[in-house]
Amino acid sequence: MPRALRVSVDHALCVGNGTCLTIAPHVFKHNEYRQSEVIDPAGDPEAAILRAAGNCPVSAISVVVADTNDQLFP
Repeated sequence: MPRALRVSVDHALCVGNGTCLTIAPHVFKHNEYRQSEVIDPAGDPEAAILRAAGNCPVSAISVVVADTNDQLFP
């Protein structure tokens, strides 16, 4: 069973590049300000979520293991 993740986007940093939506389209969507937001942290595999976070040009995405608070990204 995949581990539960907490995924968040810092809107003070997000520039709406959209790379995360391309890599993990079931986890992220654009809001009305064209910034990414999380719609389902379990929507795509963990590897895709981490790849999306790692490809964010402004490092606006953080990923944490929900039950241990271990920081996976950044």
